[in-house]
Amino acid sequence: MIKTQGLSKTFLIGKKHDTALKAVDELTLEVHEGEVFGFLGPNGAGKTTTVRMLTSLIRPTSGSAIVAGYQVGKDDIDIRRNVGLLTESPGMYERLSAEKNLRIFAELYDVPDVNKAVSKYLSLFGLWERRADAVGSFSKGMRQKLAVARALVHEPKVLFFDEPTTGLDPEAARIVRDFILEFKQEGRTIFMTTHNLDEAEKLCDRVGIFKQSLLALDSPANLRQKMFGRKVVFHLGGVDPQWAALIEEVEGVSGVELLEDKIVVSMTEPETSNPLITRLLVEQGADIRFIGEVRQSLEKIYLEMLHGNETRQS
Repeated sequence: MIKTQGLSKTFLIGKKHDTALKAVDELTLEVHEGEVFGFLGPNGAGKTTTVRMLTSLIRPTSGSAIVAGYQVGKDDIDIRRNVGLLTESPGMYERLSAEKNLRIFAELYDVPDVNKAVSKYLSLFGLWERRADAVGSFSKGMRQKLAVARALVHEPKVLFFDEPTTGLDPEAARIVRDFILEFKQEGRTIFMTTHNLDEAEKLCDRVGIFKQSLLALDSPANLRQKMFGRKVVFHLGGVDPQWAALIEEVEGVSGVELLEDKIVVSMTEPETSNPLITRLLVEQGADIRFIGEVRQSLEKIYLEMLHGNETRQS
């Protein structure tokens, strides 16, 4: 649904436009149909520039991209007709009503039945009762819901959300997240940039960690395993040092750490190894209180990737 090959963007800056600033460097990735894809990176990493290229708002300096079956730089009008875009700061006509705002964009997109589409999305986002009110009187959460409705009014195949919950109160942010999950169930492809790593972990099938270039690309679970492996903690009433050697013999175990009242075991597949270790400990008379897997956060993965990249560049 989205495919890029060596996609790059360089801006010429300075008073004489004689200084080159590479915002995006050789981005190659593929986002599958029906997938929620998270594009993660710090401010200034080139995330928004990437979204602007993929939605045909700016042209790449080099490389290629296919979005919804259309080629960036060649089929730009078709791309704009088939994607929905929610920017970080969506502009609205403040003096016009919510209904008029949505109607303008429905007409621009040549929506076949404008009245039906406007009614559908104002109702879906709980704005029907306020449809005649000026958007300038809306809260930020209501504006964001109207902006999402605007991105959907022409029933696009692909959605681009640039920081969709930035600045929203917790309730409004939850509403937007719930809608993203609903859109996924409908089979829409969603490309979202975000600083909210907890949000990305809950919503995204895969994530790309990006800073001018792509540093990592996989599901959060796979990234976690690649970087940190899997560790299980056995909380016990007491620990016998002799148990370490026995546990190390269990298939799939790569390391054992003994602490005062727990044993931390590194392993490849806890689903297979955990029952074997539990049985072994019970046979040794261990008082097992609790067993839990150590779960590294997406934030830790993200920071490790960024700092590791900075170390390699220095």
